[in-house]
Amino acid sequence: MHNLDLILTLTGGLGAALILGYCTQRMGLSPIVGYLLAGLVVGTNTPGFVADRHLAEQLAEVGVILLMFGVGLQFHLKELLEVRWVAVPGALCQILVATLLGCLVVWGMGGAWPTGVVFGVAISVASTVVLVRVLTDNNDLHTPTGHIAVGWLVVEDLFTVLVLVLLPVIFSTNATSSLSFPAAIAWAVLKLATLVVFTLYVGGRVIPWLLNRIAATRSRELFTLAILVLALGIAVGSAKLFDASMALGAFLAGMVVGRSDFSLRAASEALPMRDAFAVLFFVSVGMLFDPRPLVESPALVGATLAIVMVGKPVAALGIVLLLKYPLRVALSVAIALAQIGEFSFILAAVGKELGLLTNAANNALVASAIVSITLNPLLYRFIDQFEARMKRYSYLWPRLGAPTITPVDASSTFGKARVHGLVHRAIVIGYGPVGQTLTRLLRESEIEPVVIELNLDTVRRLRTEGVLAIYGDASHTETMRKAGVDNALTLILSTAGMPGGRETIRCHRCRPGEN
Repeated sequence: MHNLDLILTLTGGLGAALILGYCTQRMGLSPIVGYLLAGLVVGTNTPGFVADRHLAEQLAEVGVILLMFGVGLQFHLKELLEVRWVAVPGALCQILVATLLGCLVVWGMGGAWPTGVVFGVAISVASTVVLVRVLTDNNDLHTPTGHIAVGWLVVEDLFTVLVLVLLPVIFSTNATSSLSFPAAIAWAVLKLATLVVFTLYVGGRVIPWLLNRIAATRSRELFTLAILVLALGIAVGSAKLFDASMALGAFLAGMVVGRSDFSLRAASEALPMRDAFAVLFFVSVGMLFDPRPLVESPALVGATLAIVMVGKPVAALGIVLLLKYPLRVALSVAIALAQIGEFSFILAAVGKELGLLTNAANNALVASAIVSITLNPLLYRFIDQFEARMKRYSYLWPRLGAPTITPVDASSTFGKARVHGLVHRAIVIGYGPVGQTLTRLLRESEIEPVVIELNLDTVRRLRTEGVLAIYGDASHTETMRKAGVDNALTLILSTAGMPGGRETIRCHRCRPGEN
């Protein structure tokens, strides 16, 4: 019977998400809105089919892990360190502002300060799933905006993990020793530091070695299985051994794989189900929606929503501008963070277990999450209009008139080549006898070839010879995008027996007017 519930939850949740996501997409809205409405449709607060919310939440957790692993693949440690001067102070200041505002709201409604602290921290943390999805949909994930926003979230996640460790120590009835609080802080920091060091340094040596052995078998199934085991295994290990979040562990695992030669293949082949599981996250959030809090405590819901969608973004906007970033970057980061999500619910659950958070406060969190997640993708589309309006008053704030950054796509392996004007490019799929001859003729004709090949040794050899080479499957869109298909003059399939070759050529046509 449990298996039947699982199948029904998957089928009903994903089916409703497909239909409503398609409808909202056709209406010009974000599909996220449809996914949230799907959760409402299959939830307990509407008639008809009711999905198992517990199962949906468990499946959604897998989606969060895979999504964070994918983000880690694209976000290298160097990029994180480059934005540390804005991500660390920005995230901490925004958390402080949101927490103080949350305390004021709870105190104004007769609540105690511990409730206000937990409530304030919960509404200060943005949803990783929503932020990454919004940035990806708007092609901003691999820009300065995306780097700052993701780095900001990493700091928030680390802070949240620390709070989750400290809450039981501070407010548990068993915590009577005065030494428990400083000891708990030191222990939590030590465990987080150990997790980071162990994953990045030990894992940085073991994981590439393991993937290299798996890739040598030329088995796609084994490679896919290895990536999934690494993502899920490190995520679970971070929670069980270090009391950290599974999302943080998955992010660190992705960073390790991203530093190896296998990052592109892992992103394009090994995570085909991450989007489906991520959809279940939004469905599970929608299932939590109960309209009664809007009627029973509209003031609390309204105040919470104001903090999430006005207080937090205004604080982030001011911080980023004070750190001398352009207006557009500041606006993009501020709006992307104007929502709450999965960590808010985790903090709320711990707060309820400790008797710190009331049902009214928890319902206000859920209602605010639904509204902010729904509106966030829509607001992000109006950044151009917000920027234009604020620039009208640039004489009041000189920094607002600063030019916006127009960065090279950091996700492209060949961004520097585009900067230096190497626009005559041909993509060669396969490096067999035909591919080798084509590559040589192209270079002699002063056309830059980009070779896509599934033999890792061949890719490494080509790179030492100065040939741009990609390790991955050309049938995947991510691989072709990394190869710079949008800027290529020609796409050449040199392997006659390639599965799906016709479909690859159809989906990745050359620029208009080119052959």
